[in-house]
Amino acid sequence: MVRDTSVTLGGIRLKNPVIPASGTFGFGFEAAGWLDLDRLGAIALKGTTLEPRFGNPTPRIAECAGGLLNAVGLQNPGIDALVNEVAPQVRRICSTPLIANISGFSVDEFGVCCEKADNCDSIDLVEINISCPNVHQGGMAFGTDPASAAAVTRRARKATRKPLFIKLSPNVTDIVPIARACEDEGADGLTLINTLLGMRIDIRRRKPVLANRTGGFSGPALFPVALRFVSQVAAACRIPLIGCGGVTSAEDVIEMMMAGATAVQVGSANLHDPLACPAIIDSLPSVMEELNIDKLEDIIGII
Repeated sequence: MVRDTSVTLGGIRLKNPVIPASGTFGFGFEAAGWLDLDRLGAIALKGTTLEPRFGNPTPRIAECAGGLLNAVGLQNPGIDALVNEVAPQVRRICSTPLIANISGFSVDEFGVCCEKADNCDSIDLVEINISCPNVHQGGMAFGTDPASAAAVTRRARKATRKPLFIKLSPNVTDIVPIARACEDEGADGLTLINTLLGMRIDIRRRKPVLANRTGGFSGPALFPVALRFVSQVAAACRIPLIGCGGVTSAEDVIEMMMAGATAVQVGSANLHDPLACPAIIDSLPSVMEELNIDKLEDIIGII
């Protein structure tokens, strides 16, 4: 019996729910020589800002128990390069849906980037990263306050007709009001979660391991936390969710979907094994057979 792994995300049909997360897979074309990109459910492209960014000083990645820390600092060539060069280049070599991941340091920056992404035929879906600091409000991240998250979503919604997903930060006391604020302002879906904040110290050098002192903590240790956030938001909102955080296996994908996710992003696992996504995709049918699942969409939010 053929198991149906396809899902519909923001009106776009994906052959499977497995998506390499932004920042862990480059822009996709880097892997084209050794991976058939059309096997993937979609590709979340490397995070993009209005202007090109060199990123943070090194060292900016450090391994630790259960995952890794990163403080890359949104290194990217800028939105104009993405829409005029990079996304069309990826589109020429695959038909997989492409997700533009957009960051900004003011509400207007998000809007301008979304307008440019909206005019790019190669981009199918827009994902907004609201974990960035709001430079006009003392550096507080947009994603830590419902009003700020709503303002970004409202501006982005006016700027694009493409499916719009907001990627939420876990570094909050209560994520539900933030998720609802995004839904109320017209978001088509939510991605959760982004990285937790973490830190390590080199006790011999008596200095932080990262030049930035702190960084985003990701990896398998994050999975139970991410699953809890997905379940909470699925119970509170009616829009589709992309689950993200510590996913390493087909079983994790199914667990995320049972909690309420329609699709799942794979992040740090790609850095450990560049073939993590196809391995998960290959395993899905056999795990579905073992669990007597004929169609993946049937298990979304069943718990």
